[in-house]
Amino acid sequence: MSHGARVIRTGVSSGGPAAPPAAGASSSAGSDAELMDGTYFRSCAGMLKVAQMISLLIGFISVNSSPWTSYSAYSYFQIVTMCDLVMILFFYIIHIFRIYRKLTCVSWPLAEFLHYLIGTILLLIASIVAASKSYNLTGLVAGATFGFLATILCVLSIWSSYKVSCITQSTSKYH
Repeated sequence: MSHGARVIRTGVSSGGPAAPPAAGASSSAGSDAELMDGTYFRSCAGMLKVAQMISLLIGFISVNSSPWTSYSAYSYFQIVTMCDLVMILFFYIIHIFRIYRKLTCVSWPLAEFLHYLIGTILLLIASIVAASKSYNLTGLVAGATFGFLATILCVLSIWSSYKVSCITQSTSKYH
């Protein structure tokens, strides 16, 4: 017997099928529905992305407006939070405007999963370093706290969108 791990997409986003248009919708409303996905604004994944972006922005502003105790630690924190914010905004726009339907050469669920995996690890490291170098300065502590909050939200996003399951595969034909 061999054991393998497989990642299964459980959320409805870039890999999911398109929702059928509502009955009785006018032709102009139908064309608007094709351009933008209005339901993504109110979905769990959409709200998580907005919460992540807000917490990253607050963490960035808190650190930026405080006196720094360690230039390298807080410049790293700022770079990681801004890069993560830009990438989350990028994927948010991809979902809102349904760009994933036009650019099928990219595996959007895999790209988003890898972004969240790498970005969350880097954000956790940056938040730990920022917290350890804050020396009880209020703005730096607030920035590190919002960094940890964004890390938790990113982990929640990964956990709610993907399910990792272990699969037992038989190696014999008659088993």
